[in-house]
Amino acid sequence: MKVPELICPAGTPATLRAAVDAGADAVYCGFQNATNARNFAGLNFTPNEMATAIAYAHAAGAKVLLALNTFAPSGKFDLWKQAADTGAALGVDAFIVADIGLAAYMAEHHPDCRLHLSVQAAASNPEAIRYYCAQFGVRRVVLPRILTVPEIRQLKSEIPCEIETFIFGNHGLMVEGRCSLTNYAVGRSTNMDGACSPASEVHYERDADGAVMARLGCHVIDRFAPDEQAGYPTICKGRYCSTARAEPYYAFEEPVSLNLMDMLPDLIRAGVDAFKIEGRQRSRAYVGAVVRTFRAAIDAALADKTMPPAPDLLALTEGQKQTQGAFATKKWR
Repeated sequence: MKVPELICPAGTPATLRAAVDAGADAVYCGFQNATNARNFAGLNFTPNEMATAIAYAHAAGAKVLLALNTFAPSGKFDLWKQAADTGAALGVDAFIVADIGLAAYMAEHHPDCRLHLSVQAAASNPEAIRYYCAQFGVRRVVLPRILTVPEIRQLKSEIPCEIETFIFGNHGLMVEGRCSLTNYAVGRSTNMDGACSPASEVHYERDADGAVMARLGCHVIDRFAPDEQAGYPTICKGRYCSTARAEPYYAFEEPVSLNLMDMLPDLIRAGVDAFKIEGRQRSRAYVGAVVRTFRAAIDAALADKTMPPAPDLLALTEGQKQTQGAFATKKWR
């Protein structure tokens, strides 16, 4: 069986070092601007930090992938071109792109650079993927989290590039790269600004009974009882009230994390070339623990050995819940 790469998140130089030290084959990270989909204060890299990070990763035999995975608004494309030029000059190993215009720019101005198609592009069928490969030289596609293992196996046989799938972290909405909820609420979105629920718009208020009200801008996203841990308010995972329901309910999706630990052998046999862990907003401790666990599990699967007892990752999941999502079967409403 082909050895799949383990692709790990790095929101800061410290987490990049933690990922590399824990056994990552590659790390993905972004610059401190809207060109990446985790554009939050305190995260991401300056060009100088990126150069140092690349040197550290390469010394350990790991790769650095630059996330340029947002969509450039009209009149602001120069920022994305500058990020691409800077990444190429620094020697990153691949660019993760979503915007078709940026893919064209890379193909024309940096034809020797390796392009990966971001999950934000939501390319889930062979026709779309073959188009990106033929037109822009895409070498790998990060698949949306909506495909079963048999569908991934079939897709792999029909496309000319590598495939990468998520194995742990945020479960994601069903059509990735198409969320406009926070843009509606506060005028900023992951797709174009790199920030879902920007911290400047997040507010918490405590009621007289001790409950915590979570707001995004002027919108109430959730209400946590005094004995509940208040989560970060994102529209897609908020609980809402309705005249038709007595209790608040999750209108879009519950807080839950993807965990495909038990499906690694099936995914390897399906031809997956790279496994991706989500979490560029997560801590160095989170990255280290998750990467070490999956490094051991992947190595055991490749050696056809019984997987070692895995540390309990439930405490690191969103809402302390985990799922295999669509990878096992599609049962969503």
